[in-house]
Amino acid sequence: MSSGTTDMVQDRPLKLSDYSPGHPWHYVLGANPPFPKQILEHVKKCGYRGYRKHDIEATAAKSEPARSIALRVIKDEARNSLFANLSRYREVARGLRQYRENPNEQPYFCGDVHQSASLKHNHIYNDLAHLIWLDELLSEQRDLFDF
Repeated sequence: MSSGTTDMVQDRPLKLSDYSPGHPWHYVLGANPPFPKQILEHVKKCGYRGYRKHDIEATAAKSEPARSIALRVIKDEARNSLFANLSRYREVARGLRQYRENPNEQPYFCGDVHQSASLKHNHIYNDLAHLIWLDELLSEQRDLFDF
């Protein structure tokens, strides 16, 4: 078994670039949580649709006006989730900073604070992906008589 920051598979030192902000080890290795604007830019760049992709696709396939009504409901849910997750993300970022200021911090130990940072990042990432896509879908209204 290897110790420290050596990857057991490749037997080389781990680097920050080995992990994305959605992975706890990104924070264990010293990265700061990205700002929400940075997360948004990454979501836009990669075109990710979010974990509710199939649900949103099925809703978008409905006839009007049920389609628009249901898409707005999902959008409201995603917006509320985003606001809640952003609030918690700030708390988690503060907690990570306080954890790092603690002289008793164990180096290269993946703890709850690292897990929380990665999970909140991922929740925000999904919320933003949903909202971007829902905005696109709601900007185009289908024909009311499209059967």
